[in-house]
Amino acid sequence: MEYHEVNLLFATIQNYSPMNINDLLSIEKNDGIATIWLDAKHEKMNVVSPNFIDAFESVVDELESDPSVEAIIITSRKKDFIAGADIKSFKSDKIGDFHPVIRKGHAILDRIEQSKKPIVAAVHGTAFGLGTELSLACHARIASDDPSTKFALPEVKLGLLPGAGGTQRLPRQIGIQAALNGILTGKNFYARQAKKLGLVDALTDKHKLQHAAAITARKLLKGPLKRKVRRPLMTRLLEGNPIGRSIIFSQVKKMAFKQSQGNYPAIPAIIDCIETGIKKGKKAGFEKEVELFDKLLLTPESKALISLFFAMGENKKHPYPKGEAPLETLGMIGAGFMGAGIAEVSVNKGIDVLLKDINPDVITEAKKGIWKGLSKKIRRKMITRPAAESTMGRIQGQLTYDHFEQADIVIEAVLEKMDLKKIIIADIEANCREDVIIATNTSSLSVSEMAQHAQKPSQVIGMHYFSPVPKMPLLEIVKTDQTAESVIGACYDFGLRQGKTCIVVKDSPGFYVNRILAPYINECLVMIDEGIPLEVVDRALLKKGFPVGPITVLDEVGLDIAAHVTKSGEAVVKGRPGFEVNYSVVEMFEAGRLGRKNGKGFYHYDPKTTKRKGPDASVYQFFKGNGKASLPQTTIQDRAVMMMLNEAVMSLELGIIEKPLDGDLGAVFGIGFLPFTGGPFRYIDELGVENVIATMNELASQYGERFLPRPKLLEMAKTGKKFYN
Repeated sequence: MEYHEVNLLFATIQNYSPMNINDLLSIEKNDGIATIWLDAKHEKMNVVSPNFIDAFESVVDELESDPSVEAIIITSRKKDFIAGADIKSFKSDKIGDFHPVIRKGHAILDRIEQSKKPIVAAVHGTAFGLGTELSLACHARIASDDPSTKFALPEVKLGLLPGAGGTQRLPRQIGIQAALNGILTGKNFYARQAKKLGLVDALTDKHKLQHAAAITARKLLKGPLKRKVRRPLMTRLLEGNPIGRSIIFSQVKKMAFKQSQGNYPAIPAIIDCIETGIKKGKKAGFEKEVELFDKLLLTPESKALISLFFAMGENKKHPYPKGEAPLETLGMIGAGFMGAGIAEVSVNKGIDVLLKDINPDVITEAKKGIWKGLSKKIRRKMITRPAAESTMGRIQGQLTYDHFEQADIVIEAVLEKMDLKKIIIADIEANCREDVIIATNTSSLSVSEMAQHAQKPSQVIGMHYFSPVPKMPLLEIVKTDQTAESVIGACYDFGLRQGKTCIVVKDSPGFYVNRILAPYINECLVMIDEGIPLEVVDRALLKKGFPVGPITVLDEVGLDIAAHVTKSGEAVVKGRPGFEVNYSVVEMFEAGRLGRKNGKGFYHYDPKTTKRKGPDASVYQFFKGNGKASLPQTTIQDRAVMMMLNEAVMSLELGIIEKPLDGDLGAVFGIGFLPFTGGPFRYIDELGVENVIATMNELASQYGERFLPRPKLLEMAKTGKKFYN
């Protein structure tokens, strides 16, 4: 499940005033079967709120006592089943405050599960969080075979756990290992996947959903459904005995800690709930859910992750004017790795793409890569083959500018050479409409300089995607002093349509994300210069909570690109007191090292599999140190992180970003900055600005004035202000 989809998990309701039951749901009775239609009339989607719980309980009371009702169907009149819970109702000041809410949810779902009248969930669209948990409590589940239908328990992404029995019912329905994987990652189970796992009993066309559910309900009146066990034999053997289950939980704890480094309290809590339920029974598991959900709600990690959720919601409400019409056709110049990625996220969202390159083989490889991604979705039963073929039909590969007059926006992703970029801009102007938007995917060149070369500078903008494009959620929209507001708005909407989290930044060296990354990486290289082993630096920042170590980042991105960014980034730090650029990666690149891509970087790589081995000791020839020195792990972490925090604050001072929210989203979704902190600005608030200043001053006294805190931090300390209220 993509992180940006969490906004469906917890929709918001503005107040909790009593509502008429008919405003939330309605009942239809036909031939002994009652259908509960979920339909929150004043909301875009069905969400579970205090009002909803009361209304639902009242309806269940009525139907259970009605002798004319033999069976019940629960379904939705909206495009989604249930999008989740209302996060604004999740208020707790101390342990125990939220216990009554969780217990009430448990009680209602237990009534459904224990009901003598068969209850069938008929699901179309999103069933996130409580949508999945409600379905699990029913006696059967029928789902539409539509690509929009998906189940998920994604609470972990908010630092929480499923609090309505999900940790107990899902393992019993699909198996322990499959449930652990789903709940610990928050991944989506699409309709066909859900059927294969046994989460869903049958699939049907969305227009026949109620009819299929009614047939299933009548079958249940004759007795429980006979379900086939869908788990492989070895899985059943492992999960079917105490020793095997102990092995599973032991291994998952080790793997989870290795990946999370203990920075996400929800992960061990989820494992604890599932293990408790399996060992001691559902009742004990439900009690563990009550206990641990409440504790997690009070953790700073949960508060930070929930703040990211709200930030993403705010992020979609950009202040820029919308264009006269949405951008429907993309002219993509350059079919290499980045260009192919941009084309892929576009066609997957229904955008037509004219994919141009000077090399037909590159276009062919790009199409193969896009089809490979679609094939994976077919295998995982996320889409059908005809749907995938229809998506591929939106791509038109070509060597010329034919049909580019149809393009609403053209994005170039050619080599990072300014002269070449200017030639491309001239070609676009010669072959496209006058109102076409000209976007560059540059990561290091001046967008303003490109705009000055254009006939209409107001139409030129930067659209900095991150690699790999289909996986990285961030899009930096880079404006110049001349970029038209309508162009910014159109590109922002285009990025949202591609599924991206967008931030608008002012054109400057490194933009925002690479700007704050540069001093962080540089400080890590400085520490290697001082003799700290490169793998020790990597491990320290992994332990801190970054998804990838800084030295590994250089090898993965490629030392050719790292060298280019180092040279172009000189302008960022030129003239700063105590700051010297480390040129080791430039020297490594000039010596023929490219990182993983040619098997020569900071680490050794297997020549056949490219799998990383140990550190390459010969790297130290490019550094002053020999890898024999030592430094406390916390010092390594502080030196690297404080450089990034200071740079983020400086970016706000200079107006490169407009507000802290943009800076937090950019850092978290662009480089994986400690998501459990909510981003650099919220992290400063959490640490306390006085403590951050004290740490920076201490580092400055030991390692130089490059660590001195920015003026804005000093001002905030005087006034007692925070970045967020």
